[in-house]
Amino acid sequence: MIKKTITIALASLMLMTVAHAESKYGTVNGNEITQLDIDMTMGPSGMEFASLNPEMQKRVLDMVVERKLLAQAAQKTDIANSKEYKEQLEELKKGLLLDIWMKKEMKKIEEGLSKSKLEEYYKKNTSKYQTPTKLKASHILLTDEDNATEIIKTLEKAKDVKAEFTKLAKEKSTGPSGPNGGDLGWFELERMVPEFSAAANKLKKGEFTKAAVKTQFGYHVIYLDDRKDAGTRKFEEVESSIKDELSGEAFTAKIKEMTSTLKKSAKIELK
Repeated sequence: MIKKTITIALASLMLMTVAHAESKYGTVNGNEITQLDIDMTMGPSGMEFASLNPEMQKRVLDMVVERKLLAQAAQKTDIANSKEYKEQLEELKKGLLLDIWMKKEMKKIEEGLSKSKLEEYYKKNTSKYQTPTKLKASHILLTDEDNATEIIKTLEKAKDVKAEFTKLAKEKSTGPSGPNGGDLGWFELERMVPEFSAAANKLKKGEFTKAAVKTQFGYHVIYLDDRKDAGTRKFEEVESSIKDELSGEAFTAKIKEMTSTLKKSAKIELK
């Protein structure tokens, strides 16, 4: 617990030196409550303070106030002169030193990856950036083929096919997507059973199957809302991920080589 508190305090000291104009929420004995205080109190919750309701915001601010009061009280003691504090602080400094060094080394590697190198990798590995065909479809699932046929006949007479399809899906479909008008959203062909995928893939946008499609689940009437044909993602779309991948690989290799060299000249005694 103490070590965690010291870590937070040390991180706060570092970040405060580089933090940009932070929001102010008040003061505690003249010490400002900053956005950093809020973020550190909320931790890795993934929530934004601004998105919380007033009651939750007050609760978070109360926690910040309590932490600041305790921190101020601790500063007035002789803890900073204790052996325990100094030992843990030195360990934290070593960890911080390593962390900053590793970040600098990673940055060097990233800066050494020119755009031409990234483009060369992309051209040699285009197969990694293929995108499969995706369909956006809706369906009406029925247990009886005759009922499916009747629905198809109704759709063939409809002036607004999509509106009629949605209505019938809500009224007749036995599938879980029925209440949502049969909407299945976007999916890759392999996600669906073969019979369904094959039938849906033959449709053009705005078309529906003219015969019931039988699968292990029953009989389907399928409407194709949209499609995205298979292709290759553009370099601009994957440039950042390529850079992360290559720099990560290079960094791992560098660290492995360096630790291997250091081990040869180090005196290591394990128990």
